[in-house]
Amino acid sequence: MNKDLERIMLTEDQIRARVKEAAAWLDEKYKNCTEPPLAVSVLKGSVMFFCDLVREMKTLVQMDFMTMSSYGHSSESSGMPKIVMDLAAPVAGRDVLLVEDIVDSGHTLVKMRELLQGRGAKSFTVITLLDKPARRQVEVKADYSCFEIENEFIVGYGLDYAQRYRNLPYIGVLKHEIYEKK
Repeated sequence: MNKDLERIMLTEDQIRARVKEAAAWLDEKYKNCTEPPLAVSVLKGSVMFFCDLVREMKTLVQMDFMTMSSYGHSSESSGMPKIVMDLAAPVAGRDVLLVEDIVDSGHTLVKMRELLQGRGAKSFTVITLLDKPARRQVEVKADYSCFEIENEFIVGYGLDYAQRYRNLPYIGVLKHEIYEKK
């Protein structure tokens, strides 16, 4: 375990099992689609989950990436997500699968939903690795959540603090003294 963590919250095996379940759910959802859905990874946090998820899917997908930011180097969301990098693929008339790392305050998800539906997405499905309902500030919910978690500061498996810890193969709770440094 990384020395900056209080404990491991979700192990590699737990994550792997839920990713397989999520992929099966998506395969069932998209089994009658005539065109591959556009799977969108919200960078950088969802990249590990996204890659593992699409590899487990039997459904062909087109992959694209988008970067939204509402945290910067802080441990608290600003509540004002902004587009840092936009999609390359067109959205109009497509089934869009948005792959999120975590639904926290909900502001990023609301912004993404408005943006992609406004661009003419035929359907819009949200799958998230983690759901943290205790932090929700707006009424929004993913269509599929792998894990519901308590209000703790977590890192690993793509999630970071100040661009660190993303490459941990599990999800751990970061020690308070790490992110409360002034």
